[in-house]
Amino acid sequence: MKNKRKDIIKIAIDSPAAAGAGTLAKAISKYYNLFYLDTGKIYRYIAYLKLKFSKQWGINFIKKKIKSLKIKDLENIELISDKVGTEASIISKDIKIRKLVHSFQINFAYNPPKKFSGSCLDGRDITYNIVPDAEFKFFITADLKTRALEDLKNLKI
Repeated sequence: MKNKRKDIIKIAIDSPAAAGAGTLAKAISKYYNLFYLDTGKIYRYIAYLKLKFSKQWGINFIKKKIKSLKIKDLENIELISDKVGTEASIISKDIKIRKLVHSFQINFAYNPPKKFSGSCLDGRDITYNIVPDAEFKFFITADLKTRALEDLKNLKI
């Protein structure tokens, strides 16, 4: 990892699924000009790669793809499907992949592009594992009904 930028603000947001953390993180990021990273998308992206490029699949292939990944590219790929989600759950248990993703997340948290005032990361383990020294940490919750309605709204039927 490059040297950590000292002139930035770091915000870490954790939550259960569909509690609204992503919506909040995006709003905070936009308002304060922070680099936003939905960390769960990284695992989904790797799962997508495994499904799409199964013949080239391997840790070196993943490293190469992650190294050249532009965050805006994550918006242009279908990562929400059940197939990708199931595969993401499987690959996220692989220790080599976890270490790779961990490094990727830390790098973006501490070294956002220069045009940003800092970073805002949303996802599992962010507040204590990825950015334990974040200036602001949030744990977002919502009741089960609200989370179920949010999941239903996000389904693509």
